[in-house]
Amino acid sequence: MNIAIFGGSFDPIHTAHVKIVKKAFTKLDISRLIVVPTFINPLKSNYHIAPQKRYKLLLNVFSQLKNVDVSDYEISQKKSVYSLDTVKHLKKQYKASKIYFIIGADNYEQLHLWQGIDELNHLVEFVVATRYGYETPTELKILDVDVNISSTILRNKIDYRYIPAVIKNDLKEILK
Repeated sequence: MNIAIFGGSFDPIHTAHVKIVKKAFTKLDISRLIVVPTFINPLKSNYHIAPQKRYKLLLNVFSQLKNVDVSDYEISQKKSVYSLDTVKHLKKQYKASKIYFIIGADNYEQLHLWQGIDELNHLVEFVVATRYGYETPTELKILDVDVNISSTILRNKIDYRYIPAVIKNDLKEILK
């Protein structure tokens, strides 16, 4: 089975995340896509929305999409988890023969900092989702999404036009 893993903080989830997931099914040879929210990103010191709340928002957003799972693996660890550990866990759980690992162009610039990157490079094929203002590597598979929004921008000033409709009210309640 070929799978794709799309990990991140999703703090908050926005329409570009949904577009990445949908685009992956058109561009990659995959049977399933697993969205993996972090408890806390190993390269960050905090989060804005609590992990369990982000997990529930993701479940609501992706519950209607066929062959998309939301994994609570990292959140259930209640600590920062390296992508290498998550990949090994999901490879075993899904009996995956091929794993695509989707990252945003902004994260690609920090890829060399990831724990176990050499081993990770042997286990997965990285796929980069394009983003305005970031260069796109030519040697990797690309998901052309180019939505000019980020979770950081939304944390600084929420713009509900970029929040999936199914969770707008839930997010408004969380951010009160």
